[in-house]
Amino acid sequence: MAKPAKLKLPGRVLEDVVIAAGEPWGRVLEKGDRLRIVDLEGRQAVDFLCYNADNPAERYNAADTMKINGTLWLKKGQKIYSDLGRVLFTLAEDTVGYHDTVAGCCSAESNRVRYAVWPTPNCRDNFLVILSKFGLGKKDIVANINFFMYVPVGPGGALAIKQGKSKPGDYVDLIAETRALAVLSNCPQKYNPASGGNPTPVRVVAWRPSA
Repeated sequence: MAKPAKLKLPGRVLEDVVIAAGEPWGRVLEKGDRLRIVDLEGRQAVDFLCYNADNPAERYNAADTMKINGTLWLKKGQKIYSDLGRVLFTLAEDTVGYHDTVAGCCSAESNRVRYAVWPTPNCRDNFLVILSKFGLGKKDIVANINFFMYVPVGPGGALAIKQGKSKPGDYVDLIAETRALAVLSNCPQKYNPASGGNPTPVRVVAWRPSA
């Protein structure tokens, strides 16, 4: 696809890259830096993890993030918490309003169990690839956030992965509240409706606001 138009952001752009469907990305962000994730074509799930960059043993905690925010779906204004109760990121802007915290990442093994296919590209393997660049590995993968992924919970606790609600150009902006490592997998999943069976690219922009 053609390179997206340059964004006018209030600060210095540190990185601006299009991540192909099925590819990972990662970067250390300083406190106050911002990260924008743009769903270029709509309905694309983006699996996301984050860590204290100076002590990666402190990392995103799904249960505490849900409990403290009081919701299963992240949206504008809510915080992403570590297992030590520290805010790693704030969701500063959000044009969708539904971001999953419960379904985790796909793996070759779960795809085999759920869809009887083997092997398959998957987000856990993507996390392993990108985390290895920062000296981390399998033990550092925890339950993750799925930006743009819609996972409603029905009566009696029924769980379903539905087609995403994001439209082309929808985005989230995250503010790093400490020096943080952010990693993502642009999900290659074709066997559930999250990406409409057609994984597509996303854009990732990191920038440092003007003083």
